Amino acid sequence: QVQLVESGGGLVQPGGSLRLSCAASGSIFSINDMGWYRQAPGKQRELVAQITRGGSATYTGSVKGRFTITRDNSKNTVYLQMNSLKPEDTAVYYCNADIRQQWKALTGYWGQGTQVTVSS
Repeated sequence: QVQLVESGGGLVQPGGSLRLSCAASGSIFSINDMGWYRQAPGKQRELVAQITRGGSATYTGSVKGRFTITRDNSKNTVYLQMNSLKPEDTAVYYCNADIRQQWKALTGYWGQGTQVTVSS
């Protein structure tokens, strides 16, 4: 099967930086879009950033200029570099990937989530 494993969350002061990683493993034929979502307490999960296999990235407005999404296709890994973090960035961050296994339809997979807390 397919697994997405995230790492890199933690506690950081306002203005600080964190880098999240998400590695996909298992029986993978190809990966299309990869992305990061977040969910704060009492709020709906929202898309933070998304990147195509070719490297085209899109961001939600509140993180533009502060966050950068990249991917390494050779490692089936997506990254989220988060700079100038604000308390309102506090949330559980989830990795998502559209993965095709051989002889199967394209399917969206989720990581287990990693907590990011921005606080002084």
